[in-house]
Amino acid sequence: MINQTETEMAGKDFIITGLQPWDIPIGSNAIDIAREMSKTNRVLYVNTPLDQMTILKKKLKPEEQHRLKVIQKKEQPLRKITDSLWVLDLPFSVWSVNGLPDGPIFDFFNWLNNRKIFGFVRKTASELGFKDCIHFIDNDIYRSFYAKEILKSAFSVYYRRDNLQPYPYWIKHVRRLEPKLIAKSDLVVCNSPQYADFSRPFNERSFDIGQGVDLSAYDPDLNYDLPEMFHTIPEPRLGYIGDINSLRLDPDLLFELAKSRPKYSFVMIGGEDPVFKEHALHSLSNVYFPGSIPKNTVAQYMSAFQVCLNPQKLNEITNGNYPRKVDEYLAMGKPVIATRTATMEIFKDHTYLCRNLQEYQEASDKSLCEDNENLRANRIRFARSHSWENNVKNIYKHIQNYI
Repeated sequence: MINQTETEMAGKDFIITGLQPWDIPIGSNAIDIAREMSKTNRVLYVNTPLDQMTILKKKLKPEEQHRLKVIQKKEQPLRKITDSLWVLDLPFSVWSVNGLPDGPIFDFFNWLNNRKIFGFVRKTASELGFKDCIHFIDNDIYRSFYAKEILKSAFSVYYRRDNLQPYPYWIKHVRRLEPKLIAKSDLVVCNSPQYADFSRPFNERSFDIGQGVDLSAYDPDLNYDLPEMFHTIPEPRLGYIGDINSLRLDPDLLFELAKSRPKYSFVMIGGEDPVFKEHALHSLSNVYFPGSIPKNTVAQYMSAFQVCLNPQKLNEITNGNYPRKVDEYLAMGKPVIATRTATMEIFKDHTYLCRNLQEYQEASDKSLCEDNENLRANRIRFARSHSWENNVKNIYKHIQNYI
């Protein structure tokens, strides 16, 4: 049923800029939001422009190859995805500014980048007949910093879905610029209460809208074929699927847990950062690192786990971060063991939340012996309540309150 807010928000023109390009191989909040918004509105999704240093390195990721072809005039900048959704690849590169000293020099060259980007975006939006645009900024602090002044959108929304401030790449400029971008946005929406609390001192129009997840690929009732790799990995299997990054995950905790439970198999699927690649985890016979898998096979591999893991470190990156993978685990009905962060409290009735090694050990044993169909059904039901449709409805509600 369509409510009044949805009806009033239909027929609008949205421009979305963010950190994740359209062709990224992993899940993306901004892309899922764009698809959901385009069901009742027109949406122009602007791909992250290539900077000159990225091009000079000549080691472009697959999702960057198309953007280079656009710069080389081998592809057209504008792609029509549906009748109401377009993707724009910018036909030029921008300055590589992140290495500049913080302050006036960085601001000047960043302003030049913004003027170049949004001058072209504004021209393209005009050619598409967009009017009174709503600009949705997905954590894009640098490249969208001057968008409000240059794009002259009717309304601007800053979406804080990640805390970028502790990351080495961002640390030089983001602590100064993000509060300023939050302050001048017309609305701030966040995917956790902690991020909303961070934003509110800079902009009282800051709200937690929760998280959406596309669970269409996660069907717990399907009979999945057992992937070949698991033929030699004994049960019970406790597994993780995702980016294996030591800024977020705790390799030492995993090592001690796996060492203390030699009859359990621990399977870490995904690309490893240098810390994990060199860690003593690789010396344990019950720990497996099979590498990355295609996105469309995630549910199949997940089905082979008896228990799913999210062994995060507790730090300023993870504490307010909403882990989409936990919803995916639960959507498959799987028991989930995870570190107790502030945001994970949302899942406390459906997961095993742990503070230390001892609690992880107890949860590993308990999750395997007490799993049942009733718990499985409750997990699935809870995960399915976090749809992108509900998430975008929350965005619309707050826009409508102020527009």
